[in-house]
Amino acid sequence: MLRPMHTVVAEGLGARHTLHRLDTAADPEALLAEVAPRIRGLAVGAQTPVDAALMDRLPNLEIIANFGVGYDTVDARAAAARGIVVTNTPDVLTDEVADLTLGLLLATLRRIPQAERYLRAGRWPEAPFPLSPSLRGRRIGILGLGRIGQAIARRLEGFGVAIAYHGRSRQADVPYAYHPTLLGLAEAVHVLIVVAPGGPETAGLIDAAVLRALGPEGVLINVARGSLVDEAALAAALREGTIQAAGLDVFAKEPHVPAELIGLDNAVLLPHVGSASHHTRAAMGQLVVDNLLSWFEGRGPLTPVAETPWRAVAGTSGKAGA
Repeated sequence: MLRPMHTVVAEGLGARHTLHRLDTAADPEALLAEVAPRIRGLAVGAQTPVDAALMDRLPNLEIIANFGVGYDTVDARAAAARGIVVTNTPDVLTDEVADLTLGLLLATLRRIPQAERYLRAGRWPEAPFPLSPSLRGRRIGILGLGRIGQAIARRLEGFGVAIAYHGRSRQADVPYAYHPTLLGLAEAVHVLIVVAPGGPETAGLIDAAVLRALGPEGVLINVARGSLVDEAALAAALREGTIQAAGLDVFAKEPHVPAELIGLDNAVLLPHVGSASHHTRAAMGQLVVDNLLSWFEGRGPLTPVAETPWRAVAGTSGKAGA
């Protein structure tokens, strides 16, 4: 274990296997140098970088179990080239993140945090809080209609809003309008919800052109990765009225948030809490444990990522075949 993780992970792995904890070591580098040749698995916390150089220090590494559905900080392609399986924690956090997304959307549109601050500042006796924008009549676009994107869309159906999406390809089994380009989606909707994966391929995808296309009534909601958004362009768009508002749960250099965003009253900012409930984080930790235990018991990984597909090799739990 490279960094602190949920207690479910430490307890679940420590009860069944030898767990080397760099997060509690007096000299983490010395411990890593000592145990590196014996390490067969890594339990990796969210936003913990695992690159090719680290993999090369662990010659017998077989599996990297990532805490989180996003795994952009793990070089999955480098792992695949070395026959190492990478797992993540899909499904167990889908509903929690979708719930939070709807809460963030409503908080951003109806200016709920601003209204609370207004009350706490004692300003209500002076005058009513100003009227807010509304969800009524809005068209909602979703960038990335995967598990979480679809869960968000199902919740939005209950609000009676039009829903559209953009992704790598049209999905035949969903009823929502498909736009083949992100720019086209932004032009067609009032709210853009970002749920796409992070990584180099999507870095800066939400740029000044997309924000201009979203327009002066536009709202950006990001619950994916901060790297997808050009934060300087977003701050300028919010400041200049290019778009109406933004609700952000993620940032490019967490836990550091640009001062330009913090200073804006039309931005609702959260400290990456999409899956941060006791229930869901425990379920995510348990899936990390279950992936590792299943692997070392010879049953293979439960949730391997796309870059490291796995097929069972009878009687073995060794390095994977693709």
